[in-house]
Order: sequence, then structure tokens, then C-alpha cells
Amino acid sequence: MSKLWSGRFTEETAKSVEQFTESISFDKRLWADDIRGSIAHAEMLSKQGIITEEEAKEIIDRLREIEREIDNNKFEFDEALEDIHMNIEAALIKKYPEAGKKLHTARSRNDQVALDIRLYLQDLTEQRLLRLIIEFQKTLITVAQTNIDTIMPGYTHMQRAQPVTLAHHLLAYVEMFERDKERYTDALKRINTLPLGACALAGTTLNIDRKHTAELLKFSRIADNSIDAVSDRDFVIEFISNSSILMMHLSRMAEELVLWSTKEFSFIEISDAYTTGSSIMPQKKNPDVAELIRGKTGRVYGALVSILTTMKALPLAYNRDMQEDKEPLFDVIDTVTNVLHVINDMFKHIKFNKERLRKTAAEGFSLATDLAEYLVTKKMPFREAHEVTGNIVKYCIDNSKDLHELTIEGFKGFSDLIENDIYSRLTIEASVRGRKSFGGTGEVEEQIKRLRKKVGMERDE
Repeated sequence: MSKLWSGRFTEETAKSVEQFTESISFDKRLWADDIRGSIAHAEMLSKQGIITEEEAKEIIDRLREIEREIDNNKFEFDEALEDIHMNIEAALIKKYPEAGKKLHTARSRNDQVALDIRLYLQDLTEQRLLRLIIEFQKTLITVAQTNIDTIMPGYTHMQRAQPVTLAHHLLAYVEMFERDKERYTDALKRINTLPLGACALAGTTLNIDRKHTAELLKFSRIADNSIDAVSDRDFVIEFISNSSILMMHLSRMAEELVLWSTKEFSFIEISDAYTTGSSIMPQKKNPDVAELIRGKTGRVYGALVSILTTMKALPLAYNRDMQEDKEPLFDVIDTVTNVLHVINDMFKHIKFNKERLRKTAAEGFSLATDLAEYLVTKKMPFREAHEVTGNIVKYCIDNSKDLHELTIEGFKGFSDLIENDIYSRLTIEASVRGRKSFGGTGEVEEQIKRLRKKVGMERDE
């Protein structure tokens, strides 16, 4: 079959050029969106009298046939036809030559591909990605609920800082993923913008109704400028950017899982099903899944740099360089969805060493801030309390003691404000329980209630 754009050409396209310029090998995943957009376009053309109702019906029926063929793996994609749009249109014309040739009226592949990607991201975001994030949030909340009383060391600068609960630590990630959801949801406002009708770049002289097309495809906005409609890939960049932030959050968690599973930490044991062994060292149990999550984060960052670099110097409007948006975008989608699947499954099979967590939380003078805040309740200015506590800690280090091992006389040697009631404050349980400021580790049950409501767990019960 001759190419659908070959009217002014006298020579056939070189085979090497066909292979170099084709995108069907990767953009064929847009087939359902391409057909959906074509059906809406045909309906609009019929409404406006540009094609007849009979022609529109026949076009739509034949597109449904093609849809079934692709869905049942009975459709042959042809590299010579370059992309998904030309493959479907050529198949339509073969089935219904008379009206099939009319479908491309008042549109271009420029606005068509922009439409397909938007439809694809719209469905992907709403039907898969947001749901996967919510499912992982639910897993983390469920684990947190069973570990409200599990005390662990909190860290700053990777140094033991203050005792917190494991639940509190896990909910920090739930909050991160909540922001990720907000970013993806907000991006939908810009994804849900109809480019169709912009044609190549200037619009059309034909009497089309873009508002009707938008209603058929459930778009909330219509692109106001036809040049911008076909040259815009901000929505792709934003999606990959949001995915990069999500992957950063997942990578931070993966890094902690790697650290926590080491002998040095011994905080967790990852199930054998989510680890691998060494080909030479029989004793090894490697956290490869978590490590790969870290590694794949760099892959997503690379996609972001790739699309930003592609777009940074393109003049308006459409340029073939923009074909390079799809492979990184699709790779990001596959990477992010696969990571969310596997980390959710893995987390359900992690065992927490509660005794080790508690023991570590009590070490390293982690209750020093509690001592300083105790002195504040005795009306000592915080800066003075900080200095007094620092002197006490130094004394304990020099004399190989912990804070709770000091006698009351020893405490009073640093401040007469310290009384016997200090000992009830110098336990990790009291420390955690007492931090009831909003969002604090002592308020974790309330945090769980708030988050359960946000992710819909209350509705599930």
C-alpha cells in the first residue's frame, strides 16, 4: 500500500528511513485511544454535516472491528505505515474505502497524537496509577496499625536522635504518597485538554465543533491556541516529573529497607521470596528488589532529562523530534507501575525485629531532649536547659553511664530544679507517649484515623 501522505512524492521511501522513522513498534500501545478519538471525531464530523450519518456509522462499525482484531491479536502492524494512526487508518480504508478516506478530514497526525497521549495518560492516571498508590498506602497504614506501640530510633543525619514509633515512621511515607496523589490529580486538569481540531497547527476552514468532541471524550478543557495544542508536551513533562518525585519517595524507602536488613541494623527481615542469593557466597541474602527500586529511580530521572532536552530548543509548532516523547514516557509508566506492584507485595512480607528496634531506640542518649524539656517545665529557659543537658550527657559519656543511671544527687549537681519525677520521664515509652503535639509520634493513632479516611479504608469496611 502506498503511504497515505505520498501524493507529492515521486520516489519510494528508503527502507532505512522507514526503519529509522517508524514509531509503531512502541506507539501501538495507543491503539485503543486512537480508535476512541477517531470514533468521537467521526461522530462530530457527522453532526456537523461534513460526512453523512451513514458514513459515520460505517466508519465507527469498522473501527470497532479493528478494535476487536487488535484486542484478539489478529491485527498485523506494518512498519512501513510508520505509526499507530496510519496503521489504523489504512486498515479502515481497506475495509471501507469510500468513507474511510474521509475520517482524517479536519485533523492532522499532529493533533491526533497529542490527543492519543492525553487519553492514554488520563486513563492510566485515574484507573491504574492512583489506585496503585492508594493500595500501597493502605498496606502501610495496616502495618502501622499493628505497630502503634513498636518503638524504634528516629534519625537525623543518620545518627540516633529521639525515640519514635514504627507506625509514626511508616506514616511519614503515607504522607509522601498522599502528596504524590495530589500532584497526579492536579496534573489531570492539564492532561484533560482537547487538542483535536487544531489540525497541523492553524485549525481548519471546515465547520467543526470542538466543544462537541470534548464532550464526547469527556475533556474538561479545549486548547485555546491551535499552535500550542500541537506543540505542547508540558503534560508529558509534568507526568514524568511527578513520577520522578514518586520514585524518589520509593527510593528513600528502598534505601531504608536495604539498611535495615543489614546485620549491622537487624531491624527487619525481608521474605526469601523478595530477595536473592549470591552465586559464590552461600550465606548471602541480598535485598535485590529494594536495590533495583533505587536503581530504577535513576532511569525515571533520565527520562525526565531526556524529554526536557528534546523540547528545550524546538521552534513552534510540531517537530518530528517530539516522537521521542513516547519511549521515555512509556518506560516511566512501566517502571513506576511495576515498582508500586512489587514494593506493595514485598512490604506485606517484611518481619520487624521489635526487640532490636526497642533496644536501639533506648541507646545513644536518645532521651536527652526529654530531659531538656523537663527543665523547661521547671521554668528554665530552653537555651539554658539545652546547655545543662549537654553537660549531663558529657558527664555520662565520660563515666560510662546512661541518663537514667544517675542518682538524684548526681542530677542536682547540674541543676537544683531536677527532682525525683525525672525518672518517670526518662523512659522511651514516656518519651513517645508524651509527644502529643499535632503530627507527633504520641499522636499516631489520630494520624491513622485521618489517613484511613483519606485513602478510603473506612469505606472498605
